[in-house]
Amino acid sequence: MRPILMLAGLLAACQAEPQASASASANSSPPPAPSVSPVSGLPLAPLEIRAGGRVHRFTVELARTGEEQAYGLMNRAQLGPNEGMLFPFLPARPASFWMKNTIIPLDMIFVRANGSIARIAANTEPLSLDSVGVSEPVVAVLEIPGGRAAELGIDQSAQVTWAGGPKL
Repeated sequence: MRPILMLAGLLAACQAEPQASASASANSSPPPAPSVSPVSGLPLAPLEIRAGGRVHRFTVELARTGEEQAYGLMNRAQLGPNEGMLFPFLPARPASFWMKNTIIPLDMIFVRANGSIARIAANTEPLSLDSVGVSEPVVAVLEIPGGRAAELGIDQSAQVTWAGGPKL
């Protein structure tokens, strides 16, 4: 009789464990977002673009040093639809970029100190050595997947904010 009771106890225990795990995972919060990009090793930051009454949220890699900014998104085979790279400048300055060794098209968004957009260079040509820029001072350039700004209705009337950047 004892072996039967032991077997019944083991079977009950086997059934209880999956239920406890399912319950625990349903109540647990998602793992925290990584603080650095697994691809570049650069710090990640949330960024928002307010356009046409909507808020578009991106997670961007912060290219803060001259070396990081010079390398940018070179040799990157893909960029998710809500991902990008931000090139912050202190103090604000005119900015000029090229697409050397960049194999995917990008939208370059040039951001003024008040968060407004000075220019959107849409679908920049991969591998081009042509200069893309603005002559007025900007505090940042945001690069997102080519065509994404138009897809989301982001134009020069939009406002850009990020942690440590312009506040509205």
